[in-house]
Amino acid sequence: MSRYFELFYSFFKIGLFTFGGGYAMIPIIQREMIDRRHWIEEKEFFDLLTLAQSAPGPIALNTAVFVGYKLYGYWGAIVSLLGVVIPSFSVILFVAIFFSQIRENAIVDAAFKGMRPVVVALMLAPILGFVRGMRWWAVAVACGVAIAIWHFGFSPIYLLVAGAVAGLLWAAARGKEVER
Repeated sequence: MSRYFELFYSFFKIGLFTFGGGYAMIPIIQREMIDRRHWIEEKEFFDLLTLAQSAPGPIALNTAVFVGYKLYGYWGAIVSLLGVVIPSFSVILFVAIFFSQIRENAIVDAAFKGMRPVVVALMLAPILGFVRGMRWWAVAVACGVAIAIWHFGFSPIYLLVAGAVAGLLWAAARGKEVER
């Protein structure tokens, strides 16, 4: 099987069977890329995920592009992007056409209510994965940043820049050369 087709197929499955948005896709992408396919290491995945979160756009699409690029360059980025977008686009198009006719249906409403807790759990899974390798002070900083964004309305952009600057200053203070 062609490596591009294999990459497309992996992201197509992810896009087809993931409900709940980009954050819900992260544990599935992680499982597929690290555990099942062994295409990238866990640390590398979290670095790509951090980059995907920092870049403009949906996190699932950014992650697909960065993983595809890491594996096979520009064509890998395009193939993985198409793989993750085509199923979602098709489902959204189908729902947009028929949703207004079925929204008031009691079965559809019950299904949506039942999916909500699962979606929340799928969003929490990557957060718990990040926390697993962090020191207590880093978890405290993450919680503080989350509160600053959620409760006080701080811009995530400024906090990301501040975090990058703090990381550089920390490395410089420790006399550690920054890897390139």
